[in-house]
Amino acid sequence: MIDPKVLRADPDRVRRSQALRGDSVELVDELLAADELRRSSIASYEQLRAEQKSIGKDVARAKGDEKAALLSRTKQLAADVKQLQADADAAGERFDELMKQVGNLVLDGVPEGGEDDGVVLETIGTPRDFAAEGFEPKDHLELGELHGAIDMERGAKISGSRFYVLTGVGAQLEIALLNLAMTKAAEWGFTPMIPPALVRPAAMEGTGFLGQAAQDVYHLPADDLYLVGTSEVALAAYHSDEILDAGTLPRQYVAYSPCFRREAGSHGKDTRGIFRVHWFDKVEMFVHCDPADAEDWHQKLLGYEKDFLQALEVPFQVLDVASGDLGLSAARKFDCYAWLPTQNRYREVTSTSNCTEFQARRLGIRGRFEDGVRPVATLNGTLCAMTRIIIMLLENHQQADGSIHVPEALRPFLGGREVLVP
Repeated sequence: MIDPKVLRADPDRVRRSQALRGDSVELVDELLAADELRRSSIASYEQLRAEQKSIGKDVARAKGDEKAALLSRTKQLAADVKQLQADADAAGERFDELMKQVGNLVLDGVPEGGEDDGVVLETIGTPRDFAAEGFEPKDHLELGELHGAIDMERGAKISGSRFYVLTGVGAQLEIALLNLAMTKAAEWGFTPMIPPALVRPAAMEGTGFLGQAAQDVYHLPADDLYLVGTSEVALAAYHSDEILDAGTLPRQYVAYSPCFRREAGSHGKDTRGIFRVHWFDKVEMFVHCDPADAEDWHQKLLGYEKDFLQALEVPFQVLDVASGDLGLSAARKFDCYAWLPTQNRYREVTSTSNCTEFQARRLGIRGRFEDGVRPVATLNGTLCAMTRIIIMLLENHQQADGSIHVPEALRPFLGGREVLVP
């Protein structure tokens, strides 16, 4: 959540941020009123509680009518204190409920607008001219079936629509990508992790995935556990309710995990193949750091994503995501969109978000700094979403005969193969 001090000192800043997100500005006024009620309720409770403690001493010394009057007052105070405590608790719960609805404060410089208003910061690589090469490119599913790499029919038989099975070289490609991603991440100083894919509600809510994104989350009611849509959830909650020594920051983690998404709002979109599915595996980077270093770390995470895509020899663009398309926790987000030949456009393959102190406040993650104990910052970044990267490899590196060129960086993890032959 945002810092309550910012809400009180500069509510217009919060209003501007809400407006940039396309979210309720009126919520800020509700919050201010709830905060005032909460604080006044607490003050009233503490005042009567102090009187209650003080009168207890007077009762012991009093006699006769004075003692009877004090005892009567004590009885009334007990009832009033109980009621004021209940009022303060209710006001606190209302304030917390409203605070959880406020998105992170959008950073200066973020483009304004919605999903289609992101700004292209750079284009790296040049899409192939298949027409000049004399053939029409096949899409990833046709290539996947040709190579015995993707089986949609049996995936649907096992689990339903938007499920798949990676077979043969398809499975080998995922394992190769995993090894390349983990090797690079280790070189960059990340600690490899394999966290649980099932998490408690506090972890999901703490990372901001039970707000606007709740419709895409799988919940197991019998156990009150959630299937993660990204290992960001587990990596953020890893240090929940902890105080980290400043000397141990930044904490850099990279996790491999399955990811589950209901894709509730995507009916009819990307139904062919493995672009938009209910389950996929992903390698995710995550950083806990001093808030003063968060923007620098955001650029570093973007740099690692770019490095990985360049190693795979895939053309891509970097987008500065518009304010109305930010998730609840993100103060700024950069996406990488790779070229998809058969759609003749760039499609999202990675994302990195600077969540500043937002998630840390919700999860109780603090650092012990020279100026005291305060929340850390958290950042996340996709290194390799397996299904989408496999799509990009198949389509961008296909040859006229249906074979697939293997990028040099990936060859050591595919037994040295330079070409995948159907």
